[in-house]
Amino acid sequence: MTIQKPKFVARSIVDYFESSVMDYGPNIALNFMGHTHTYAELGRLVNKIAAGLQNMNVMKGTRVGICLPNCSYYPMFYFAILKIGGVVVNFNPLYVKRELAYQANDAGVKLMITLDMARVYDNIEALRKDGVLDRIIICPLGDHLNLPKKILLNVFKRKELAKYKSDHYHITFDDVLQYAGNARPNPTQIQPHKDIALLQYTGGTTGVPKGVILTHANISANMEQVKLRIEDIQFGAEKSVCVVPFFHVLGMTAVQNLSIMVGAELILVPRFEVKKLVKEIHKRRPTLMAGVPAIFGAVNNFPSVGKYDLTSIKYGLSGGAPLPVEVKQKFEELGKCEVVEGYGLSESSPLVSVNPLGAGKPGSIGTVVDWTTVEFRDLEKPDKKVAQGEKGEICVKGPQVMQGYWNKPEETEKVLEGGKLLRTGDVGYMDKDGYIFLVDRIKDLILCSGYNVYPRVIEDALYEHPLVEEVTVIGVKDDYRGEAPKAFIKLKPGNVVLEKDIRTHLSTRISKIEMPRDIVFRDELPKTLVGKLSKKELYEEEEAKKTVASFKK
Repeated sequence: MTIQKPKFVARSIVDYFESSVMDYGPNIALNFMGHTHTYAELGRLVNKIAAGLQNMNVMKGTRVGICLPNCSYYPMFYFAILKIGGVVVNFNPLYVKRELAYQANDAGVKLMITLDMARVYDNIEALRKDGVLDRIIICPLGDHLNLPKKILLNVFKRKELAKYKSDHYHITFDDVLQYAGNARPNPTQIQPHKDIALLQYTGGTTGVPKGVILTHANISANMEQVKLRIEDIQFGAEKSVCVVPFFHVLGMTAVQNLSIMVGAELILVPRFEVKKLVKEIHKRRPTLMAGVPAIFGAVNNFPSVGKYDLTSIKYGLSGGAPLPVEVKQKFEELGKCEVVEGYGLSESSPLVSVNPLGAGKPGSIGTVVDWTTVEFRDLEKPDKKVAQGEKGEICVKGPQVMQGYWNKPEETEKVLEGGKLLRTGDVGYMDKDGYIFLVDRIKDLILCSGYNVYPRVIEDALYEHPLVEEVTVIGVKDDYRGEAPKAFIKLKPGNVVLEKDIRTHLSTRISKIEMPRDIVFRDELPKTLVGKLSKKELYEEEEAKKTVASFKK
C-alpha cells in the first residue's frame, strides 16, 4: 500500500514556534555552553522582545539586521522579528565593514542586532557613524553564560568587549525588554505566501551578493520537506548540535527551524573549532547533527577523536558542498550513525534533494523532496530538456523556491523562468531510480581542448587517495588547450606525497584530458566563512599572477 504524503499547507514560521512553546514548555529549548532556556521561557522572552521592537517602531515589512553567531540571542530576535511581521536580514559577524555596509544599504537595514564583542561591534558602530544605520541593539554575551564563564569573560577577555554607552542610538538587550513593559506585542496578521520572512544574501563567490527573497511559505515548506525525510524523529526528545551558523540558510532551516519545529534542544556552538565540537558532542549527547563536508572531515581527522564518544548521534545531514564518499564513511564509523547528503541553495530555502535514510546512493545528492519537480536542461540550448541519464542544468520548481532577488529584476529574470522555475547553474543528471548526481557548477566548467571537464570528477578521484584531506580544482588559462585543470591539495597532517605519486594515483581514475596541468600542495585551502571550500580566492590568485606577468613584460 502506498502511503500518501500530505499536501503542503503554508503556515507562518512563527506558528511552528508557538506550537512548540505550547507543547514542550518545560523542555530545554536553548543550551548555550550550559546556560539554558526552556521553551516556555523562550516564548515569554520572544513576546517581550517583539513588544519592545514594536515600541521602537519596527513594524510589518521593516528589515532588521541580525549580526550574531549561534547564541541564545539569535533565535530570540529571529522569532520576535517575524512575530511582528518584520523581515530578518542575516549578516555574517566575520564580515568586514565594506561587506556589512553593502548589504545594509542594499537591504535598507537601519536597525542592527549584534554582540558586545569589539571585533564585531566596532564595524557596526562605524556604519552607524557613517549614517548607514540609525540604531544598534547590543546583546551582552556574558549575560547568557553561566557564572564561572561570565566571570572569566569579564576578567580575562575584558579587552575584547565593546565600549559603548546606552542611549537613543545604542540600545541594550535589557533596554528592549524595558521598552516592552508589561505589554504583549500587537497582533500582526501574516500572509505566508505574500509576506517576506527573510532576505538571505548569497555568498558572493560568483559576483556581487544578492538578497534572496524568501516568504514564510517558502521557509515553512522547506521545514516540512526536511521533516518528512526524517521519518523516525522523536518530537520533544531530540538534541541538535548547532554548529552550522544560523545566518547561513542551511543552519537557519535544517538546524534552527527544524529543531524548534520538533521541540528539540538546541545545543548552540558559536564558532566551529573541531576540539570544542567533539567535546560538546561527547558531553551534551546530541542526536542530530547537520554540517558542511569540511566539518565532518575535520572531526574525522582530529588526532584525538578516539578519546570522545560520538555515538549519541543518530544521523547527520551534510549540505552546502559535495560530500566525498570517504568523509561520509569515516564519520559514520566514528558515530555509528548514518550521514545523508542533501543538495540545495539559498534560492530554494535551501533543500531540493536528499538521500533517504537507509537507502542512499554513494556520491548521490539523493532524490527530490516532496512537492518539488526537477528537470535537466541542455547546456547549449537552455529551453531544451535532456533525456534521463544525460547531463544538464538542474532546474527546480517547488513551494520552497524564492520570489526573486531583492531590487534586482534583471538578475531575477535570468534565473527564475516564468517566475517559478529556478535555474540553479549546477550540472547534474538523474539515474533510472530517481537519484540525482551532481557533476559541477556551470561557471566552474573547464573547457579543455573543446571538451567539458568537470572539476568535481577530478576532486572525487583525488579524495580517494588515502593521504589527501582536502582538494580544490579550478580552471586556468592554457595557451595550447584554452583552459586546463589546476589542483590544490591539502594533505593529512604529518604526511608527504610527491606530485608524481598523485599523478600515478589519478592515471587509472580520470582521462588524460582531465589530468591536472598543475598540482599544488598547500598547508590550508581557502574556505568561506561557513567552512565550505572556496574557489574564489584561488581564481583571484591566478588573475594576480597574470597581472604581474604582463607588467614584467
